[in-house]
Amino acid sequence: MESDSELVRRAQRGDHQAFAGLVGRHSASVFRLALSIMGREFVPEAEDVTQEVFLKVHDSIRSFRGDAEFSTWLYRIAFNQAVNVKSRARYQSPHVATADLDREAARELGTHQQVEESLRDLALAECIRTLPEVYQSALRLYYWMGAGVAEVADLLGVPEGTAKSYLYRARQLLSAMLMQRGYCDE
Repeated sequence: MESDSELVRRAQRGDHQAFAGLVGRHSASVFRLALSIMGREFVPEAEDVTQEVFLKVHDSIRSFRGDAEFSTWLYRIAFNQAVNVKSRARYQSPHVATADLDREAARELGTHQQVEESLRDLALAECIRTLPEVYQSALRLYYWMGAGVAEVADLLGVPEGTAKSYLYRARQLLSAMLMQRGYCDE
């Protein structure tokens, strides 16, 4: 199996199969990163971001100098693109599957505990949205998408220790915010 470096060199010379190899190797990670930034309810937008990222990479691969790993360069482009799209999409309604809407409509009023859990989940989501973008991404990658710390670091283009500190700081901030709202004890 060829390394990213070799595929990049071939793609820079116009080899479309080499570029397709890079897309195949990294598209799932780019999508996961985009989804971690945008949120689970924005799957179609994350798919669009993934396509846009690879179009940008295709157009600029000849200018890639190799000062960093290809994946670091790629994930930085993906991160920036997802943040830009998220800022434009923030005022749009998230996509909800028809089956989910039907299930919600058919559901009877929940117990007090279900209402409390729903309120807590809403408060948590609101708190997460107020965190810096990089903390949001680290949390979503780690908790929602099951990425390990090493993968979070790779996708965010930071050292592993930095990814750990992002997760730690994000948890500390969330805990403080939820405590202010009455959802956590000291």
